[in-house]
Amino acid sequence: MTRAVDLLRNRFGVSQLYKHDVKQDDEIILTIYWHPLTIAEREAIQKKTGTDDTNDYALQMMIEKALDKDGVRLFQDGDKASLRREISASILEEIQIAMITVGADKEVKEAKADLKS
Repeated sequence: MTRAVDLLRNRFGVSQLYKHDVKQDDEIILTIYWHPLTIAEREAIQKKTGTDDTNDYALQMMIEKALDKDGVRLFQDGDKASLRREISASILEEIQIAMITVGADKEVKEAKADLKS
């Protein structure tokens, strides 16, 4: 009999990989990959932000979790000020919502296949 923790780990564990395409006029501008957010990561991000501001938390989560197709972080901590001041809030929110609602648009297998190609 499979243990509940094993079922959850296999289906929703951090080895899962998701992706989101940022598009403009049907052109893919940027593809972002990420692994699911864990409670431990959420706590670390909350400590790092040092505030209860949900916008700051969501931006820091995106900075920490966003990866390119090779698994390299897309953003560095130093990008935070620039992202806040120079990028449309709606684009950042689109990415953050995709990360929070992980798996709703794309199945894990599709994202992994995209990453391998």
